[in-house]
Amino acid sequence: MIRTRSGRAVLLFVGLLGWTAMHLPAGAQRAPAPGPSPEQALDSKDQGLPRRVAIRFLTDSDFPPFNYFDEDNVLTGFNVDVARAVCLELAAACDIQVRPWAELLPALRRGEADAVIASHAVSGSALRAVDFTDRYYHTPARFAGKRNAGRLEITPEGLEGKKIAVTKGTAHEAYLRTFFRDSSIRAFETPELARDALITGAAELLFDDGLSLVFWLNGTASKACCEFKGGPFAEPKYFGDGVGIAVNREDGQLRTLINTALRRLRESGRMEELLLRYFPLRAF
Repeated sequence: MIRTRSGRAVLLFVGLLGWTAMHLPAGAQRAPAPGPSPEQALDSKDQGLPRRVAIRFLTDSDFPPFNYFDEDNVLTGFNVDVARAVCLELAAACDIQVRPWAELLPALRRGEADAVIASHAVSGSALRAVDFTDRYYHTPARFAGKRNAGRLEITPEGLEGKKIAVTKGTAHEAYLRTFFRDSSIRAFETPELARDALITGAAELLFDDGLSLVFWLNGTASKACCEFKGGPFAEPKYFGDGVGIAVNREDGQLRTLINTALRRLRESGRMEELLLRYFPLRAF
């Protein structure tokens, strides 16, 4: 999920508190072991890159499982672990501080931090103020349907005439009305009503944000009714251009360093490990 301050994000936050407590392994997000030496941190093709002794990250603390304080008041979450992994790859000390959401990018622009990792969408408005690294996750749309439903071809032709629930006024509704015109699109005022329509049979499928669906499918509200159907839909025009780490526009050096670390995390499989730790039912 891309970070917003909408009511929808707040509702998701409330639901995730319980999920996080049940699903994250004890001690899994404690401080990492000492990282590699500067000579070990970057492979031979990266040896010419400049070094950073420390990287100062900012995040906020009320968006589990991305960034939040656990029951022991330890800052943890997917974003926090990615930041620590980046520092390990670069053999840099990692300083992660918490600020309220609205203060994150302004603080970065004032030079009070080197980078912000808090699930900011890479958008035109944000790019006018800061720069972003390569995307480290995306938030695609997904279809969900009943577990006992027959096999469906998740294409415009395969879903012709099928009743699809969606939240009214969202990019997901716009996408359906553009590409699934021959389906019976049922738009509801809230995500909860759209999900209830799938549970009760008023709709045969639900189309929504993939990360939101992960927690709904894994939670008690879904009553274990449903599962993902088909693969992800990630058209940037409708579902955004992914999530990156914000850096100052003048700090191209740090952007290059973090991109190098992110690439190495993907190549080594470490990024996949972090994704599976926090999102065992993959939305991507």
